[in-house]
Amino acid sequence: MAGWFRRLLHKPKPSSVESLKSNHSASSSPSSSSSFAKSSSSSGTSLDTSCISLSPVSVVDISASDSPRWDKSYDVCICHSEGDVELVLELVSYLEGQPESFRCFLQLRDAVVGSAVVTELCDAVQNSHCWVMLITPGFLQDPWCRYQMHQALAEAPMANGRTIPVLKDVDRKDYPRELRNIYYIYMALKEKSFRQIRDTIMRYLQELCRSSTKSME
Repeated sequence: MAGWFRRLLHKPKPSSVESLKSNHSASSSPSSSSSFAKSSSSSGTSLDTSCISLSPVSVVDISASDSPRWDKSYDVCICHSEGDVELVLELVSYLEGQPESFRCFLQLRDAVVGSAVVTELCDAVQNSHCWVMLITPGFLQDPWCRYQMHQALAEAPMANGRTIPVLKDVDRKDYPRELRNIYYIYMALKEKSFRQIRDTIMRYLQELCRSSTKSME
């Protein structure tokens, strides 16, 4: 366990965006049988994965050299409290181990030593396509988590799939009021929730690529 933890924290960064593009050029897309759905109740409710199937996505290559995916340094920024580091490390390892090799910002690993916390948090939000908010009791009590959440909402105030709230060990009544118009993932089974997070990031990147293609036509 200690060796795996050190390897993750010392994961070498690609030297350039070009190297990232070449490393991802052969990545695969999820099958059309993947599913992702919203519950039919009011906003601020959890998501399910058993009803609505994603449309076929094989025509969209998010790793193409001209993909707008490369316009930002990271695919996803993970916002979490210090007490949830172990779970976040598992999530990051899962996402980075996917065929798409999602680029994750992990503050513990990727923050620049000597830089201001506020600067790092703002840069992480601005340089990421999506933001996972791991909302736990520790998150709700951490002012820096709140700050980063507000920065993400300021960056993308509409519920367009970029902000991904994930509730764990938190009652629905304690769900942050600022996120009430955004569906959340409730983490009961870790493996299932990890897949939901992955599917949500993938769906956003695919839509980003589709929109970019349409605007060029």
